[in-house]
Amino acid sequence: MSQFTVYKNKNSKTKKTFPYLLDIQSDLLDQIRTTIVIPLGKYSTVKDQVITKLCPIVEIDGNKYAAITQQIAGIERTLLGVEVTNISNHRSKFIDAIDLIISGI
Repeated sequence: MSQFTVYKNKNSKTKKTFPYLLDIQSDLLDQIRTTIVIPLGKYSTVKDQVITKLCPIVEIDGNKYAAITQQIAGIERTLLGVEVTNISNHRSKFIDAIDLIISGI
């Protein structure tokens, strides 16, 4: 597993709103059974939840998705679906969003 990899959301209750989960956990912690994810929602669906800087916007397969960082969660790795893509090129946006939650800056 690789940090900043996007996976399909297998959870039948949430996958309609959040079709993807972004794994943000360090690769150094691959041996533990859980990982930390940020849900990605199609921008047109979740735009009312988007907060500037807290919710980076990324493009996947030609569609805009918002990372709803305020819903960050730890989940079992077995709950991750199929790997879709890696968006590590947006790393700084996600680090900034997490920093905003933790330090307020």
